[in-house]
Amino acid sequence: MPPADHSDGAFSALRRFARPRAPVERCDLCGLELPAGHDHLIEPGRREMACACPACALLFTGRAGARYKRIPRDVALLEGFSLTDAQWESLRLPISLAFFYESTPQSRVVACYPSPAGATESLLELETWSELRARNPVLARLEPDVEALLVNRTSAPGDHLIVPIDECFKLVGLIRMHWKGLSGGTQVWKEISAFFAALHERARPIAEAMHA
Repeated sequence: MPPADHSDGAFSALRRFARPRAPVERCDLCGLELPAGHDHLIEPGRREMACACPACALLFTGRAGARYKRIPRDVALLEGFSLTDAQWESLRLPISLAFFYESTPQSRVVACYPSPAGATESLLELETWSELRARNPVLARLEPDVEALLVNRTSAPGDHLIVPIDECFKLVGLIRMHWKGLSGGTQVWKEISAFFAALHERARPIAEAMHA
């Protein structure tokens, strides 16, 4: 009897080991492999984000003047938020989705709306923001560069949330990826609805002392 040929089995084993591993996310600072739900950092001057392991994220927690800022994870649902139709119209935003955050490099509050082309800035008058903040003192808790007021008026009664800034850019990416034609198509609106549903699941409602 000729000796058994084990070459097929050997090559099968080699093929298993040679298969490319599933891509993993790594810390942009030290290269450590990251788990799901890891921290993010933002470089305010360039408005660029980086993935971070717990140790690297800790390095940039509360460090004044550092290159990066650690982005928080908390989401707050602002119940009873005061924003009238007239005030919204005064913002002159072309769509019913927008986010607002304080930019330390620009020394002002920035208004952005997601579009198929990305995040588009809109001129926000200081007087308009001051009026909105006076009617809603909760906005004083926004942490510059890393937290934003996210407004969704695409359906009644609308959503008003304080969210980590990376969630805003996640929404921008989602719209860029799924937008079709002039109106966006049905898929993008399903994605937007699912995005806000996920935020609501994470959110802590804030209703007390909303108005001055």
